[in-house]
Amino acid sequence: MVGEYPEFRLRLPNGDRVDRAQGVLLDGTGTNGSRTFLIRAGSPARDHVTPSLSRHFAGPYTRREELKAQGILVPSTRWPGWLELTEDVVCGSPSFAAVLLVGAPRNGWKEWRTPDGAPLSDYMTGIRSGPTRTWLIRGSNVSGHDLVQRLWLPEGRVSLSASRLRQGVRQGASKDGLRTLVEEDYESSATYNQKLELVEELHAFLSRMKPGDTVCTISGGQLHVGEITGEAEQAESDDRRSNLRRPVEWQATGYAYEELPEALQQKLSVQHDVVDLTSVQALVEGLGMTDEELADEAEAIERDPSAEIPAITARRELELPEPTAELAAELLTHDPAWLREVRDLLWDERQLVMYGPPGTGKTFLALKLAEFLGGGPEQVKLVQFHPSYSYEDFFEGFRPQEDPKSREVAFRLTAGPLRELADLASREGNRHIPHFLIIDEINRANLAKVFGELYFLLEYRNKSVRLTYSGDDFALPPNLFVIGTMNTADRSIALVDAAMRRRFAFVELSPRTEPTRGLLRRWLAEQGRDSEPAELLDALNSRIDEPDFRIGPSYLMKKGVYRDGGLERTWRTKILPLLEEHHYGEGVDIERRYGLAALRESLR
Repeated sequence: MVGEYPEFRLRLPNGDRVDRAQGVLLDGTGTNGSRTFLIRAGSPARDHVTPSLSRHFAGPYTRREELKAQGILVPSTRWPGWLELTEDVVCGSPSFAAVLLVGAPRNGWKEWRTPDGAPLSDYMTGIRSGPTRTWLIRGSNVSGHDLVQRLWLPEGRVSLSASRLRQGVRQGASKDGLRTLVEEDYESSATYNQKLELVEELHAFLSRMKPGDTVCTISGGQLHVGEITGEAEQAESDDRRSNLRRPVEWQATGYAYEELPEALQQKLSVQHDVVDLTSVQALVEGLGMTDEELADEAEAIERDPSAEIPAITARRELELPEPTAELAAELLTHDPAWLREVRDLLWDERQLVMYGPPGTGKTFLALKLAEFLGGGPEQVKLVQFHPSYSYEDFFEGFRPQEDPKSREVAFRLTAGPLRELADLASREGNRHIPHFLIIDEINRANLAKVFGELYFLLEYRNKSVRLTYSGDDFALPPNLFVIGTMNTADRSIALVDAAMRRRFAFVELSPRTEPTRGLLRRWLAEQGRDSEPAELLDALNSRIDEPDFRIGPSYLMKKGVYRDGGLERTWRTKILPLLEEHHYGEGVDIERRYGLAALRESLR
């Protein structure tokens, strides 16, 4: 029966030469509670479908083929090259009707519009307006039962148990109203935190979700995707496991969890029964379709050809550019293959540490390489660790801040450098751009204290954790890379704990190995200077038995070294004090063993 709704119209893609399809929303509901929709006879339809329609939208595709076989959807005489309905057709939902006519995925709640342009969703009571969203609702373990396989997929539904919630709760309920009901109905059966979480879940299910939204769930290692096709209803289920329900039109196939994009896996790992996935909506929309199929679907939507398709943009592969010979020449690393190996280690591990004695150019090289791989300094942030550095300094914590108006000081939750860079890297449009965090002197802080629960995320990038202070669910973006520098004169690499070794790749920068070994000699040649400083440095390091205390070339790569008396000053005030500290208490004559005069004599 036709209810008190206006007639709605659907514009077909590239359909300027044909009339708009016409239909009405019916009072009746389908078997799963979705609102049925009638398409008027005489409505046009496209004569072809997108290649992926039969795989993912089997229902509309099969119905379309049946209507053709029955002579109800036939080649149009009025509009050559199009199809036309010869009878009224009732569909299970407005979206089903739109997909049937267009032959491509369609959100009927937005596409069916009144003659003056108002979408169908505006005529649904208790439903918020605005763009569609994507949700995760867990149902594979509800009091020990897999409702996804038992109820949701066979009957076309999603549900929440709400086992103690009183009858009469309506769609569109406010959060304050739900908070009162949960406090009363779950007074003795739920903890404080459980009540808070239940209020959020109920409010999302009843008031934030709307017909046309995408819904996902996980069962048996598969992600199942569907569209909400009707309003929420409250029922008395026999086992009290599915008292709040929404009708859903599920896609015909699921998607293997292990093959999902990493950013989607991160969001799916959040441990709540209802999770807003809108930030990765484009990844969900592109599941199971090639770029060519997405482009064909976009043509059916008549998207601006100059605009990028969100699903293709979201799945764009993150890339680290290949280090060039020009970069190797700029950094005087002699061999681009060494830079390529460092790049490959970053690609594989996401985190690495450059370690070596002082003066080997670790920080300089880390910064230059990160700027090259990230595309500029805007994608690079540097922090320096020290013994008093903490989690609150590094990630987030409460810090005193002055209110600019009242001038009062209060403790406010403040993001640290890692949180700021992670937020920037995960911003829409930035996810395919590499971002780098340089941690200078990484071994001078208590890493377990500084990283806290983030230590877990360094190893498991496809997971998320609940943060200590904000309580947010957080994951490290796939495009965030970490480069640490470690001075082995402060702490030998042999003393690095196993947890750090497992999470970082280690790259040595030492005067005994390339590219550091010949760096000073190459720099002097480029500057047109005499090679004596390089020969003196080689002679010095040959007298130092322990590799971790050998001297790097950067001490002798400064302009001041080559002013009158500069080499002697640098040797006396920078290099010899390091060796005095190394040999403290051993009775070694530092000047006689490592002084310039002694080294020059040995060279002669």
